Amino acid sequence: MVTRTEAAAATRSALVRAASELLDEGGPDAVTLRGVGARAGVSRGAPYGHFENKEHLLTRLAIDAWNSLADKVEQLRAAPDTTPGERLEHAVLELIGVGRRQPHLYALMFSTPADDPEAVEAASRLENAFLAIVADVVGEADSLSYGALLMSSAHGIAGLELSGHLAKEKWKINGDQLVRMMIDSIRAGAGNTDARA
Repeated sequence: MVTRTEAAAATRSALVRAASELLDEGGPDAVTLRGVGARAGVSRGAPYGHFENKEHLLTRLAIDAWNSLADKVEQLRAAPDTTPGERLEHAVLELIGVGRRQPHLYALMFSTPADDPEAVEAASRLENAFLAIVADVVGEADSLSYGALLMSSAHGIAGLELSGHLAKEKWKINGDQLVRMMIDSIRAGAGNTDARA
């Protein structure tokens, strides 16, 4: 028999999943509490019992995205048979990949209020996992500066791709190749002798 707590958790999960689908389909304007409830197949009032308002629900989506990405980056760092440079390249591409697959979610991640404690914690978790991979390549002392360079570059690549301003026909290079070039340059600049396979 399903407990009341389990039923509430299942409803909340269904609401978050429905909101994510609506966000992917039409951006933040497509996400309304009423629409989310209808998509999830719950009562009209159910969303209001789980989320204060639309902003609260959208923040939840951003938090879940940060945590999901942090999980992937942590798994990358533990991946056997990969070099530190390969892990760093994959980590940067994971971030860009969110922008490629779910552009509305990606934009939401970077527009979520920075004063929400749970959002701060989730974003910090990703940043720390990413910085650990950066440190494996450049060393602890330089990890913050190189990490900032890589994160801002990844964000720029994702944005240019989304806007269509990083056309391979014009620049003769794509986002993946730019990431590889950055990692190779950073490794060379940091004096790291790790050779990419």
